[in-house]
Amino acid sequence: VDKHRPNQLKNLSYHSATTARLTSLAADPASLPHLLFYGPSGSGKKTRIMALLRAIYGPGAERLRLDKRTFTTPTKRTVEVNMISSNYHVEISPGDAGLNDRYVVQEVIKEMAANRSLAAGGVLGGGGGDEKDGKKKGVGYKVVILVEVDRLSRQAQAALRRTMEKYAAGCRLILCCNNQSKVIEPIRSRCLGMRVPSPSHDDICTVLKTVARKEGVTLPDELAINIARSSSRNMRRAMLTLESCHVQQRDTSGGGAMTADQTVQKTDWELYISQLAAEITREQSPQRLLAARERLYELLINCIPADVIIKTLA
Repeated sequence: VDKHRPNQLKNLSYHSATTARLTSLAADPASLPHLLFYGPSGSGKKTRIMALLRAIYGPGAERLRLDKRTFTTPTKRTVEVNMISSNYHVEISPGDAGLNDRYVVQEVIKEMAANRSLAAGGVLGGGGGDEKDGKKKGVGYKVVILVEVDRLSRQAQAALRRTMEKYAAGCRLILCCNNQSKVIEPIRSRCLGMRVPSPSHDDICTVLKTVARKEGVTLPDELAINIARSSSRNMRRAMLTLESCHVQQRDTSGGGAMTADQTVQKTDWELYISQLAAEITREQSPQRLLAARERLYELLINCIPADVIIKTLA
């Protein structure tokens, strides 16, 4: 999936109006406001965020490292959170900290605002900013990317609102969520909203054909349409399904090309939910209720979100 992910705004293949807005913002990074990207999973929010950072800071924003940070709460509890960072930004999912999410949010923003690197402050040259001559644009802040903001508790969101006001001069926040209605109004009003809707079936087919052409693989139009329809307009899922179809055909036919009548396989968790639905409709009894509960627990243990389970069952 990441191999063919566009890393520059000019290479984004759909939602041209959103791309134009981001290009305009990147042209004047000193005036960049806090941003709130919202839209369904797999619509391209993260891709556009990273392309925006590349436009502001240059290739240096793509030199990522994975860190594990430990935070200490006022009650002396320790919380470990994984962070993805570069010299210019840090990405974190504070919802992973559970009830301690507000402490993680506050500490990360404070630290980023207080420890602005020389590179982010526009003192050093090379590795960012204007890619043509390697000079910096004088960006005097770092960026904090908070993903799944809609999972934050109300207390954490209130703390985020206070912190983003206090440290606005030292860092910019880029918030990312699936459902903006779960983000409190004071935060939404302090951010420029960037809606990223799901790509259309035609958009997905175009991207799939482009990827197949780059990989030297023949993708029939009928199969591309079937993949797009089965993906629920989720670009990430469509890309993974394309790879799965290619591997499946290669294993069964000894390297043969994909065919128009090839079956698009469902994921294991979807098949598991289908079995659960069949069992529920076949028999309603206390024993069946216990068995269904065990299946639900199994899905939750394997990180299938509860809302996705209910939506698929419906």
